[in-house]
Amino acid sequence: MNQSYKKYKPFPAQPLPTRTWPDKTITQAPIWCSVDLRDGNQALVNPMNLEQKLAFFQMLCKIGFKEIEVGFPAASETEYEILRALIDQSLIPDDVTVQVLVQAREHLILKTFEAIKGAKNVIIHFYNSTSELQRRVVFGTDMAGVTEIAVEGARLIRRLTEGLTAREDVHIRYEYSPESFSGTEMDNAALICDRVLEELGATPENKAIINLPNTVELCTPNTYADQVEYCLKKMKRRDSAIISLHAHNDRGTGTAATELGLMAGAQRVEGTLFGNGERTGNADIMNVAMNLYSQGVDPRLDFSNMKHIRKIYEECTQMPVHPRHPYAGELVFTAFSGSHQDAINKGVDYMARHSSPYWEVPYLAIDPADLGRQYEPIIRINSQSGKGGAAFVMRQNFGYVLPKAMHPEFGALVKAQCDQLGREISAGEVFDIFKKEYLEIHRPYNLLTYKIFAEDIGQGQVVVDFEGTLRFDHHTQPISGKGNGPIDAFFNALRTVGLTEYEFVSYSEHAVSSGADSKAVSYIQLRHGSQVAFGVGMDSNISIASIKGIICAINRQKAKGDPAQ
Repeated sequence: MNQSYKKYKPFPAQPLPTRTWPDKTITQAPIWCSVDLRDGNQALVNPMNLEQKLAFFQMLCKIGFKEIEVGFPAASETEYEILRALIDQSLIPDDVTVQVLVQAREHLILKTFEAIKGAKNVIIHFYNSTSELQRRVVFGTDMAGVTEIAVEGARLIRRLTEGLTAREDVHIRYEYSPESFSGTEMDNAALICDRVLEELGATPENKAIINLPNTVELCTPNTYADQVEYCLKKMKRRDSAIISLHAHNDRGTGTAATELGLMAGAQRVEGTLFGNGERTGNADIMNVAMNLYSQGVDPRLDFSNMKHIRKIYEECTQMPVHPRHPYAGELVFTAFSGSHQDAINKGVDYMARHSSPYWEVPYLAIDPADLGRQYEPIIRINSQSGKGGAAFVMRQNFGYVLPKAMHPEFGALVKAQCDQLGREISAGEVFDIFKKEYLEIHRPYNLLTYKIFAEDIGQGQVVVDFEGTLRFDHHTQPISGKGNGPIDAFFNALRTVGLTEYEFVSYSEHAVSSGADSKAVSYIQLRHGSQVAFGVGMDSNISIASIKGIICAINRQKAKGDPAQ
């Protein structure tokens, strides 16, 4: 057996016997900060150009982000240009703060302050790596050495801020990240954060942001939450800080790490749309926000036009959104499984009948309409689909509410078509099956003419008369009958041509469109010996629709064969 797994050391647990986060519930949205234009952009094969960055920035503002990290202006001319374009073209809304990233290095900090001139609201986000591995392997220094780097950076940033604010009307806030926080000893992480807060002059009235990045996801989300809670308990200046999270997704649990980190005491989240970012990406802000939404918590971000957001994202990043991506993927609100389709169909029907104020549909955590997806198929049909799926498509796409007893018959017809074609079939193809099987069958009996009228026979009694012309066996014959209603009168008319063996079982009807062109559809179930047949009739007159449905059912039973023969 391959023993290569033995070269990996298990991540040590964070001792925290007094942890409180497992009992917490997230009841309000955190402060959101998008890092799409920096962290997400630097991870692209082809980084966004200026035009794409501006389009993406404007989309982020429309979604509702109030803090947006726009780049690393000291790193390249392109990064510098996007910030200057936003400032010089007055594209930053007054209630939006742009965030700029910079390493805690003097020449980069100086360049960053040149880039922000003219902005109204800015967060200077500086960082240096603090993990034991980076200290040992990359920097060759100890914790005191990396702490000094952070303190010197904080001192310079504070001095430059005081100089700039004396000359310009600008509001500058501070953010510090002990990069690779989750690989740092927590006592050391708390110490360096306290030293930076002290040097920045942060107070409970003028807080600085302390960002605790899960720069490389090395452990399970609960361990990260333990680290966050432990660090916050150890920080002496905790009341002078807004605690922020920046989780990556190396283990595929960036969303979970973010949620548990919020439960552990964080107040702010950095991330990207659709989880874009280096390696396996960042925590997906959209995912975290919509998870809150699904629990009845206002996320304070608007994803009601998810299709448009996804389009802009894919155009700007040249990266596709996976069809199974939570909330945004093409297939996430789609059910192929027959049992799932049946449950969804019943859930939608239940809500319609009970006028429920809550969303209660099995297999759908939220209403797709809340994301602007009400016109997309929830149920799609293939060979795995069941009876409820075909009925759901007929109702949702075309307005035909098939009676429950008819579902197995129609579902079997649709499944047979899927098996024959060996593929998924579209909603239009489902409707084509319905038309061919129920609406376009006129043999062996074809009702050519028909007339219904009521006859007053005195003493308040009314008899319904049916008169029509029926074509069968290559000849035409007039038929007529009387009854206590249109259906009874028509059955009596059929008896005059020998159709006496059909028993009426059930009937339902509804309108399939609104307005002047509204038509009625009638579903008729007949029994003939041991066989049951359904027929469908459609007409502007509900009585005629029912009669057409009876003829349809007889024709369909005849096509199956007469069990009595």
